[in-house]
Amino acid sequence: MADVNYNSVVSGLRKEFNTGKTKTFRWRMDQLTALLRLLDENTDALNNALKQDLNKCVAEAVLFEVNYSRNEVITAMSNLKEWMEPEWVKKNLFTMMDTCFIKREPLGVALILGAWNYPIQLTLCPLVGAIAAGNCVLLKPSEVSMNTALLLEKLLPKYLDNDCLKVINGGIPETTALLNERYDYIFYTGNTNVGKIVYQAAAKHLTPVTLELGGKSPVFIDNNVNLDVAANRLAWGKFANVGQTCTAPDYVMCHPDMQDKLIGKLKESIKKFFGDDPKQSNDFARIVNSRHVDRVRKFVENGGGSVAHGGVIDEKARYISPTILKDVKDTDAAMQEEIFGPVLPIMPVQNEQEAINFINSREKPLAMYVFANDKKVAERMINATSSGSCVVNDCLVQGALETLPFGGVGHSGIGAYHGKFSFETFTHKRACMMKELKMEAVNVIRYPPYTEKKTNWAKWLLKKPTKKNPVLAWAPYLLMGVVLALLIKVLGLQSYLGF
Repeated sequence: MADVNYNSVVSGLRKEFNTGKTKTFRWRMDQLTALLRLLDENTDALNNALKQDLNKCVAEAVLFEVNYSRNEVITAMSNLKEWMEPEWVKKNLFTMMDTCFIKREPLGVALILGAWNYPIQLTLCPLVGAIAAGNCVLLKPSEVSMNTALLLEKLLPKYLDNDCLKVINGGIPETTALLNERYDYIFYTGNTNVGKIVYQAAAKHLTPVTLELGGKSPVFIDNNVNLDVAANRLAWGKFANVGQTCTAPDYVMCHPDMQDKLIGKLKESIKKFFGDDPKQSNDFARIVNSRHVDRVRKFVENGGGSVAHGGVIDEKARYISPTILKDVKDTDAAMQEEIFGPVLPIMPVQNEQEAINFINSREKPLAMYVFANDKKVAERMINATSSGSCVVNDCLVQGALETLPFGGVGHSGIGAYHGKFSFETFTHKRACMMKELKMEAVNVIRYPPYTEKKTNWAKWLLKKPTKKNPVLAWAPYLLMGVVLALLIKVLGLQSYLGF
């Protein structure tokens, strides 16, 4: 891909956008319908690519990737007409005769940089939002999941408008070259270090961005919870896609007296999910490549504490078993960076306040999980911390509800998407006010030369109601304003009012 003229590609997309065809409801619906057809007609091929790249089982491939993306498309198709409608806004007395609304406009040409861990979901779901909003798109799947990337490069042009969507494959040189161009929006999913590079590139052109990053998502387990249920949900959230999930539980905090009980229950859950040897399980995925095996290996061998379960590594098979570390300290290696693999450190704390203090001493995470029977404990954890999302008594499931925004805060990301939030991400909210060339007599109060009477009248017209009932608060002002306008227009009382 080194010989591609990216400037020409972007210019072509911009030229196509300027024709206005992507702004129409019909074009957007046609593209979404085609994308839905792509997913339905190529489910097996997509599943096979995911199996090759990540050893994903069919259940994870369908539920987390293909069907997940399909639902995003259906949501956009079902709501697009409503999303595109103008949003009428409240008015004050001075603008009561005007037409005031917010018009949602496409931004133009969007660059979408997909991720390798969920290479279909994290590439196509942003694309759904960009298309629904009426943008042209330059799409780059992650080269790390190469089989899926090549398949998307092959399939997308067969179904979507090739003049308005371009797919580019390649590695770091291609991504670097792409970031030298000017876009109207950049959507990136990946790690924080690369996110900073993308942000710097966008800043050169003042291009707005969404950065879906990551971080160390904590889990706090309160005393007296049902450990059987908590262990099941924690193990599922941690070891789905072998921990290669941006919102995966990264580490656990619990009371020292609970640690061994929790480990025992986690062992039971792991055996129940993956059998005696997870390596033989069809439901346990693989680390994406040898480089990431080496990266995760250091947490197993030198992460801190001691290995309470697992610790088996087969680099050739890209396999690391579900691993639990106990008695981990805040200064240990496993607590310094996102693990992004099947290694779960447990750091004992005395109480929820110690957990809160630790969370707040670190960068804001993408997700936080709290297991507690006492709602007050959960509420204190939520109110005293900050994270992209928070789930009480479960893990990962927040991403399945499209009416919740999915995104980070601080170092875990900028912006959010899913459902209508994806549409909003790729649109500009344009403030529109339409006035008549009538009633000019009323407008003299805003024209120089200014007088005390003019200023007082203007203050009165712009005054906001303070009563709780807005109807009762506005009634006298509305009535007097109408009377004033009629008197000025019909009787010509400008001189009387001091105008």
